[in-house]
Amino acid sequence: AASRRAKMAAAKERVVGAAPAGYTVLAVKFGERQRSPHYLLVKEHQVREGAGTTHPPSRTLFVLNVPPYCSPESLSRLFSRCGHVQTVDVCEKPGPREKKEKLPSKFFNRKTVTGFQVAYVVFRKPSGVQAAKALSQEGPLLISTESHPVKTGISKWIANYAASVVDQEELKAEVDTYMQDYDKKIAEEEAKAAEEEGVPDEEGWVKVTRKGRKPGLPRTEAASLRVLAKEKQKRARKELLNFYAWQHRETKREHIAQLRKKFEEDKQRIALMRAQRKFRPY
Repeated sequence: AASRRAKMAAAKERVVGAAPAGYTVLAVKFGERQRSPHYLLVKEHQVREGAGTTHPPSRTLFVLNVPPYCSPESLSRLFSRCGHVQTVDVCEKPGPREKKEKLPSKFFNRKTVTGFQVAYVVFRKPSGVQAAKALSQEGPLLISTESHPVKTGISKWIANYAASVVDQEELKAEVDTYMQDYDKKIAEEEAKAAEEEGVPDEEGWVKVTRKGRKPGLPRTEAASLRVLAKEKQKRARKELLNFYAWQHRETKREHIAQLRKKFEEDKQRIALMRAQRKFRPY
């Protein structure tokens, strides 16, 4: 046990020595059986003057080296001992807080976090930040408990696989909801276009729409191939076989000569036919 504590102390010293200036190292564990702790780097969040942000500098704790399996709820429970935590924002990289997008679909466009992240922990009072930095004097803090477990390792993989199994009824309900919203959006756009049709704008211009034209038939793959073949034939016919003028004159001369030759052959053939039809009684 003594050698283990010595190894842990040496590892912590190495992490503290490698930590950037101004950061405090917090040792945490994601399970009671975990031997080697994980280290979080924390410091008071600072921004430039005049920069609008929802992370107040005096009440926000900036956290580095957050594992991908550590949720905002876990960080909130961890730092709740230092004071009331208002919000916890976990981001892929440091930067100004952007407007949160609509929650992604459960089945489509799901984004899997693979790397370590950063977090902004906002306390109600500035004293919470100083109390959180003072946690470095204590031993490894336990994040995962029996009441609020944090799944890691094989248990996390099993949970991810179970979540990847698609429920057909739930998927159908989500698709139906999306299509209803889409149809409603298209109907609103068509109604708005109908209202604006023929109405001049502020500068007197009238917007021209495609309304009233016959919609084109959907083109199948076979129809597309036929259209491409016809276009290829047209291009082949349009190619100039005789590009130069002298070539064009020679071609015309050859054509006239062939016509004259054929004319003489036809005259001889007709004369022969007339001679064969002549009456010869003896």
